[in-house]
Amino acid sequence: MAKKKVFVSFDYDNDKRYKTLLKAWDANPNFDFYFSDLSSDEIKSSSVSVVKQVLSKKINEANYTVVLVGEEANKQHSDHKEIGYKNWLNYEVAKSKQHRNKLVAVKLLSTNTSPDELLNSGATWAMSFKQESIVRALNEA
Repeated sequence: MAKKKVFVSFDYDNDKRYKTLLKAWDANPNFDFYFSDLSSDEIKSSSVSVVKQVLSKKINEANYTVVLVGEEANKQHSDHKEIGYKNWLNYEVAKSKQHRNKLVAVKLLSTNTSPDELLNSGATWAMSFKQESIVRALNEA
């Protein structure tokens, strides 16, 4: 079975360790998963327009977007006006919807507030960060 092209949307400052675990799962042949590791540090630019361009390109290369819903997932970013959305996660979800990526939302804690753009988006939910839950959600999306 071909690996899924997955863009992972996450809060780089607070939830990077979860992305690292996904990377380890990707190395496991039993986890049918491919993802682009994209974060603002790797883009190496503080220019909002440059970050938008790179993120949009990577989102358009994917067929799925996995959104890691951490504690700060819906917190307003200081550059929110220039981003055009409350924060980068909301931007990434909006762009993923425009590109018609299948959305998979993963609540890191059940009490975390989802990004506004994820609500009523038709996303498939994994209510915990467990390999089985995420694989199931990807397969059902």
